[in-house]
Amino acid sequence: MTKTWLITGSANGLGRTIAETVLKEGDRLVATARKTHLLADLQQEYGDRIAVATLDVTDASAGRAAVQVALDRFGGLDVVVNNAGFASVAPFEQMPEDDFKAQIDANFFGVVNLTRAALPFMREQRSGHIINISSGAGRLGAPGMSAYHAAKFAVGGFTESVAKEVAAFGVKIVAVEPGSMPTSWAQFASQNAPELLADYEPSVGHMLAMTKHLSGNEIGDLRKYAKVIFDLSREDALPYHLILGSDALFAVRMAEAARDKATAAWEQISKSTDRDGADLSFLERLSIG
Repeated sequence: MTKTWLITGSANGLGRTIAETVLKEGDRLVATARKTHLLADLQQEYGDRIAVATLDVTDASAGRAAVQVALDRFGGLDVVVNNAGFASVAPFEQMPEDDFKAQIDANFFGVVNLTRAALPFMREQRSGHIINISSGAGRLGAPGMSAYHAAKFAVGGFTESVAKEVAAFGVKIVAVEPGSMPTSWAQFASQNAPELLADYEPSVGHMLAMTKHLSGNEIGDLRKYAKVIFDLSREDALPYHLILGSDALFAVRMAEAARDKATAAWEQISKSTDRDGADLSFLERLSIG
C-alpha cells in the first residue's frame, strides 16, 4: 500500500537519504527543510509524488502547516519522521544559554511540535507511524554534550510515554537510536567549540578530539539506515526504542551495565527510604505497557 510521509530535515544527511528511499519505493512525500532549494532535484525527478515545505521545526505553527500540506496535497498522512537536529560540543559552563536552548528546541521540541500536529489526524484514521530519530546519546551522557544528551533523553521518554497512549487506536511510535553515520553531524558539532578552560581539557577536550576523529570515520551506512526506517513503516508492532549500529549498541550496553552496577551497589540505600510496613503488592497490578 502506498503511504504518505512527512520527513523533517530532508535536505541532507539521513533525512535526505530517507527521502530518496521513500520516493524510490513508490511512496509519496512531504519533504521539509529550512533550505528547500536543496530539494529541487527530487522535485524534478519525482514530480507530483513529492511536495516541499519550508520548515523550522522549532516553530509549532509551521509544523501544523507542513502537516496540512500533506492533507491538502495527498489527502492524508501515514508516516512522520522527526529527523531534524544538531549538536554543539562545549562544557556546560561555557555554553551560552541561547546555544543550549537552541539544541533543546531543535532536538526535542521539534519532535513534540510535529507529533502534536500529526497525531489528531492519525487518531482519526486509526493508523500511522511516527519515527523519532533520537540517538544512542539518548541512553548515556558524555562530557561536552549536555544539551544534546538532555534533548535525546527527553525524546526517548516522550516517545515511550506517547506510544503507550496511542497504541489502542493503531498509531505506532518508536525512538530510533542510531550510532555514527557519514553526515556533517560530527564536523558541525565540533566546529564552533570555545577555547576550553583548563579544567575541562581532560573531559570535554577528550570528547572534542574524539568528535573530530569521528568525522569521516563513521561506521554506519546511510542507505542501510534508510532502508530499516522505511521498513518500520510497514510493521504492525514496534519497540519503543530501536538501537541501530554496532557502535551505538556497544555504547548503550556499556552505559546500562554501569548503571546496573551502581543500582546494585546502592540498593540498600534506595530501599532505606521506604516507610515501615510498606506494601508493594500494588505494583503487580500496575500495567504501564
